[in-house]
Amino acid sequence: MQNTPSNPILTAAQVAGRLELAAGGSWTAVHASALESLLESAPLGPGARPVSVDLTAIGELDTFGAWLLERLMRTCRDRGYDASFVAVPERYRGLLDEMGQVNRQTPPAARRENSLLAGLDRLGRTIAGSREEAAHFLGMLGALGAALARVIIRPRTFRLTSAVHQLDRVGWQAIGIILLITFLIGSIIAQQGFFHFRRFGADDYVVDLVAILVVREIGVLIVAIMVAGRSGSSYTAELGSMKMREELDALRTMGLDPVDVLMLPRVLALICALPILTFLGDLSALYGGGLVAWFYGGMSPDIYLARLQQAVSIDHFMVGLIKAPFMALVIGVVACSQGLRVRGSAESLGLRTTSSVVMSIFLVIVLDGCFAIFFASIGM
Repeated sequence: MQNTPSNPILTAAQVAGRLELAAGGSWTAVHASALESLLESAPLGPGARPVSVDLTAIGELDTFGAWLLERLMRTCRDRGYDASFVAVPERYRGLLDEMGQVNRQTPPAARRENSLLAGLDRLGRTIAGSREEAAHFLGMLGALGAALARVIIRPRTFRLTSAVHQLDRVGWQAIGIILLITFLIGSIIAQQGFFHFRRFGADDYVVDLVAILVVREIGVLIVAIMVAGRSGSSYTAELGSMKMREELDALRTMGLDPVDVLMLPRVLALICALPILTFLGDLSALYGGGLVAWFYGGMSPDIYLARLQQAVSIDHFMVGLIKAPFMALVIGVVACSQGLRVRGSAESLGLRTTSSVVMSIFLVIVLDGCFAIFFASIGM
C-alpha cells in the first residue's frame, strides 16, 4: 500500500529565551497553500533572540519546500535573529545548501546611458544596416539579371504561364483600386486648384496644374506606391512563407533555381503591369479633374479638353511612362530580397513584409527625384 504524504506542520516553543521551531510532515509544492499559511503564522516577535529550526520530522522535501525554509531563515536574520537549522537529515542537506546560494548577489545598478553616445551608436547601426540592405538589393538584382540572360539564351525555359498568372494578379486585378485612387487624387488637385487660383482669376491654369502634375509626377508615383503596398508586400509574404516551409530548399533539391521559377516571372509581370496601370491611372486622374472643373469650376468639357491638349505634350506623357518600369524593377527586387531574408518565425515574416513596403516606397520616391533631376537637365 502506498503511503499518503502527511500534512506539513511548523510548531514553536520558547526554551530559555530561545525560539525553537520544528518542521515536520511533507514540505512539497502539493501543500503550497498550507506551507504559506504556516510561515505567515510563525511567532516571530520583536527583539533579537536565537532561533533554531528543527528538521528532524520532515518526511518529504522538494525545491519549493526547501526555498520556503530558506526564506524563513532569511526573514529571521533580517529581523536580527541568530537563526540556524538543527538536525538536518543528510538526504536534504545538499538541497538546502543549494537554496542557500540562491539570489545572494545584488544585481548591478543599471548604467546611465549617455544620450550622445547612444545616438551615435544608433546612427552607426543604421548605416551598417543600410549597407547590408544595399548589398542584398544588388545581389538580388544581379541574380535576376543572370536569370534573364539564361532565359534569353534558352527561351523555352521561361515560365510563361506563371508570368501571365502574376500579370493578372498585379495588373488586371489592381485596375479597380488604381482607377479609384487616381480619380480621387485628380479630383482633389483640381478642386484645390480652383479654390486658390480663383482669387487671382487664373481658373484656366488649373488644367495645366492637373495635367502636368498628374502626367509627369503624381500619376506614376501614386500608382507605384499603391503597387508597392499591394503587390510588393504580397511577393514578400509569399516567398517568406515558402522559405519558412522549406519549399525553396525543395526546389533547389530538384535542381531548380528559385530565382528562375519564382522571382523572374513576378518581377517581369510587375515591369509589364506598372506602365499600363500608370497610363490608366493618368486617364482616371484627368477624368476626375475634368468632372471637378465642370461641376465645381464651371468650366465646360470642351474648354477643359482644349486646355488639356495645349498643356500636355508627348514629352510630359513619356516622362511619366519611362519612370514606371524602373520603379517596378525596384519594387520587385526589394520585395523578393526581403522575402528571402525571412527566418523561421511569424514575427520575422511580419517584419520583413513591413520593411519591404517601407523600403520600396522610399526607393520609389528617391528614384522619382533622380528622374526629375535627370529630365530637367536634358530639358524634358
